[in-house]
Amino acid sequence: MINYIIGDATQPQGEGHKIIAHIVNSYGGWGAGFVLAISKRWLSPELNYRSWYAGKQPTILQPFQLGQVQMIPVERDITVANMVAQHGYSSTNGPAIRYDALEQCLTRVAAMAAYNFSVHMPRIGCGLSGGKWEEVEPIIQRTLVAAGISVTVYDLK
Repeated sequence: MINYIIGDATQPQGEGHKIIAHIVNSYGGWGAGFVLAISKRWLSPELNYRSWYAGKQPTILQPFQLGQVQMIPVERDITVANMVAQHGYSSTNGPAIRYDALEQCLTRVAAMAAYNFSVHMPRIGCGLSGGKWEEVEPIIQRTLVAAGISVTVYDLK
């Protein structure tokens, strides 16, 4: 079951270890959408993403490509998951979200969350990526919820 609440996904609610999952693009750009809220709270997710894109981090296990996830610990009990599931910058020429890549990413997040983490997110892929929640929600159900992981989706007021 997905828990929907009004709030800020960069301030996840609840006890225990939390993963904040969000989508990044495959072009190395970080400057619009939810990433701005991430950068306002922590610098390391952006710095690590840019380094990963530039090939300055070991890429044997996680090459920078659609479907990959970069996990960045930002606090003792919070990790940010940079999920590469958007091809390009916006939905000008059709949706930039890649649902198959999102499913791969969330499967990877589910493997990490299996160690007693909860997962928190905005309505991923439905802003600049141009995705539809009625497409994204079933992917979350198949990957995270089916694995017994607690998921909270945040909507701003």
